[in-house]
Amino acid sequence: MEVSVRKEEMLKAMGRVQGIIEKKSNMPILSTVLLNASEGIVNVSATDLELGFQQKFPAKVIEEGSITLPGRKFFEILKETRKEEINLKENPNRRVIISDGVARFELGFLSPDDFPQLVELTELNEVAVKGQLLSEMISKIIYAVTTEEAGFKLSGVFLHTSVEAQSGRPILTMVATDGHRLSLVESLFSNADELGIADGIMVPKKGMVELGKLAAEAEVIKLGIQKKLFQAKTDGANLVIRLLDSRFPDYKGVMPKSEDITKIEVKRSSLLEAMKRMVILCDDRYRAVRITLEKDIMEVFSTNPDLGEAQENMKVIYGGEKLEVGFNPRYFIEALQPLVSETVVLGFVDSTKPCIITGEADNGFTGLIMPMRL
Repeated sequence: MEVSVRKEEMLKAMGRVQGIIEKKSNMPILSTVLLNASEGIVNVSATDLELGFQQKFPAKVIEEGSITLPGRKFFEILKETRKEEINLKENPNRRVIISDGVARFELGFLSPDDFPQLVELTELNEVAVKGQLLSEMISKIIYAVTTEEAGFKLSGVFLHTSVEAQSGRPILTMVATDGHRLSLVESLFSNADELGIADGIMVPKKGMVELGKLAAEAEVIKLGIQKKLFQAKTDGANLVIRLLDSRFPDYKGVMPKSEDITKIEVKRSSLLEAMKRMVILCDDRYRAVRITLEKDIMEVFSTNPDLGEAQENMKVIYGGEKLEVGFNPRYFIEALQPLVSETVVLGFVDSTKPCIITGEADNGFTGLIMPMRL
């Protein structure tokens, strides 16, 4: 195989697969990318057996063929070159010469025949979604997915469709939780019901992260589901995700009743900055911040016997009884960062119930943070 490709195109494709290729695996082939060149097209493929990604782009194909390259090293080489064109040429001794006209690298490669065959779904109902909207939805829920291996049932994002009560229009909902906090975002989609996921599906976190990256770069992205596989396609790119075989817990049961909630408004940036200051004194043993509501003042207070204390007051509209409740400040930071609302609404019930976070400009989003013992 010998091809000449534009560095920008190849670098973009290799950047997309860095989150997919395996760093450590019993199968060395999973740390490589497969390059297939034919008929003026280069197809870049990567997989970890749970996700499969392909990116196609035009290139000058001098000799058709297939090779595998170590994904991370090839990416590093591309980042350092300053030339617009990159030439790749296969040698008979199973090495590939990579040259930009100035620098020259020679990399060994594994047999392309050992690379796992990627599946591309066909004959399925595809739903077109605006890439920006999908990317924003994912950014508002992905932080809440559990990172604990024991939490397999929670280690993904729950997607399901429903119907809006008033208009009868289809709604796509995404929910994630780690047992200590929950994030939910829903949006109207004219043809969401065509996905056939009224009962819901579980998409692994890694797959949702890659889906978010793909959506952020695409004007329109097409989604489709077939058996236990979830596919997302854009012009020239295709991502296939194997769904999790687990059931998401009944998240609606942890939502406080609206009539029991006391709501206060606070400037998002002020609360975010305050929590960042509070977290400075937190460590593995002392990681709670105390929120006190009393007479139109919300006080946030952090203490660590080994280090000291931090305290800050914010003016709010509150006329109820004094309320003290503890929370992990990192959860507030991660929930507030992806929001765009200038003002957020915090909902409290008592010291044993979760705090609810919403924002007017973040329509469809609800964040929930469980309290901690002080």
